[in-house]
Amino acid sequence: MIDLQLAIAHHVLVVALVALIAVEFVLFRPELDASAIKSLARIDAAYGTVAGLVIAIGVLRVTYGAKGPDFYLGNPWFWAKMAAFLAIGLISIVPTMALLRWRSASKAEPGFVPPAAAHRHARAHIALELALVPVILICAAAMSRYGGF
Repeated sequence: MIDLQLAIAHHVLVVALVALIAVEFVLFRPELDASAIKSLARIDAAYGTVAGLVIAIGVLRVTYGAKGPDFYLGNPWFWAKMAAFLAIGLISIVPTMALLRWRSASKAEPGFVPPAAAHRHARAHIALELALVPVILICAAAMSRYGGF
């Protein structure tokens, strides 16, 4: 039963994670005002929290799941999935740092609007995060069906 509970939690969190990235992408519009920056910063914080929970539940699945650590740790699809997840995490640093800077700037300077180039740069990173999501899904499907290449 623990395997089922962990699988459900993991899948629900992954869906939430993808939804948060998508919402962030949609709301990341040009000429963000202080209110939009504040909302995006909250969404980004939720995204980070959910990503941490995905990792925690994932570790529990590897450790206590029905397939056991040997299945995962010896599976190249698992490692490809982890690499894609890590890439998304590293890519997400750019928009997170931009939002933190912009939130501070909008508090200090009423009417602050992020520079267009910085906005495009951060939004492109969010688009890249979204583009890598299918890689994780493909690797997860392959991982659960095949032990190796």
